[in-house]
Amino acid sequence: MATDVEVPTLGESITEATLGEWLKQPGDAVGRDEPIASLETDKVAVEVPSPVAGTLSEQLVAVGDTIEVGAVIARIGDGAAAPSPKAEAKEAAPAKQAPAPAAPTPAADEDSQPLTLSPAVRRLVLEHGVDPSKIAGTGKDGRLTKDDVLAAAKAEKGQASAPSAAPAPPPAAPAPEPAVAGERREERVRMTRLRQTIARRLKDAQDTAALLTTFNDVDMTAVMDARSQYKELFEKKHGIRLGFMGFFVKAACLALRDVPSVNAQIEGEEIVYRDYVDVSVAVSAPNGLVVPVIRNAESMSFAEIETTIADFGQRAKDGTLSMDEMRGGTFTISNGGVFGSLLSTPIINPPQSAVLGMHRIEKRPVVLPDGSIAARPMMYLALSYDHRLIDGREAVTALVRMKEALEDPMRLLIDL
Repeated sequence: MATDVEVPTLGESITEATLGEWLKQPGDAVGRDEPIASLETDKVAVEVPSPVAGTLSEQLVAVGDTIEVGAVIARIGDGAAAPSPKAEAKEAAPAKQAPAPAAPTPAADEDSQPLTLSPAVRRLVLEHGVDPSKIAGTGKDGRLTKDDVLAAAKAEKGQASAPSAAPAPPPAAPAPEPAVAGERREERVRMTRLRQTIARRLKDAQDTAALLTTFNDVDMTAVMDARSQYKELFEKKHGIRLGFMGFFVKAACLALRDVPSVNAQIEGEEIVYRDYVDVSVAVSAPNGLVVPVIRNAESMSFAEIETTIADFGQRAKDGTLSMDEMRGGTFTISNGGVFGSLLSTPIINPPQSAVLGMHRIEKRPVVLPDGSIAARPMMYLALSYDHRLIDGREAVTALVRMKEALEDPMRLLIDL
């Protein structure tokens, strides 16, 4: 008897998704709760698990199809998959190369998932031509991560470049045909659902809010000195590196407490003020920018903030962030400096009313209070805000509060 596989609940207000990739093919054995497909929603990629152990007997939708929550996308039949000629050939191949201990087949351990790859990891495997079955996964339940694949590719490259009597392995894929002189090519790629959502929300923000940006610069000497002095003790005690984001999140919380309108939002004809700060931290994911939320950041320690941000960054790369982790948020911090940006005018993340843009640190000549000139590590800060709610005086005041706290981190400790 076949069991239907339905699209799971994807979160509040999300009613449909796009089938991004099939992780299992008809005839493949699957274990209970083993992912068989990857869906793209407005925010993240979501894997669809099999409700039972058995064999994938039928795929009912194609890659790229839009499907609603609760729709049946596949059917799982009873029993293990019968070996196909292709599978038998694959099993016989290792015996010809060299004797090795027999490895368990999928039917011997239905819960094992050695070859189940996320879309981001699968792309890297194809790009670098590595064998995923020979890579030890460090992710959850032994799953492969992008770092695992990159490390394996680097190792293989090092082995290939070392002197050896063995012939070099054949290329993973044939080289593309050389372009004809004067030929101009185009490629059309369908926008992912995540990219469509990013485009729509950014345009909605421009069409709805009265956007304005105010700038300031901050001398990062004190923050850099503090990191240099305490980074080893901090990492030894907390098991995490002391980064810049902890200082910026704490400085933002201090400023938003003093200027609550920057942490508020407009709902209809009302303004909603909060006594808490949920900071959305913009991080890069394979399919675009995502903004997981550090909740109650105002009450968190430096170590808690840094640990949370590091976890978000890794899981954004792996595509394992949940939608609940990206829902809400009262204020956003975006660090374009990691990509080399000197200055920008960030766009707010509705329904939030403000976003702080960080940029790269570079030494510039600065006139000190005593009149002397010195080269100091400076960073431009940009605060974009909804002028319908936040007056210029309030925006400038909030940004100056952040600048003061960063240039004198003791303010963060004694709450000034």
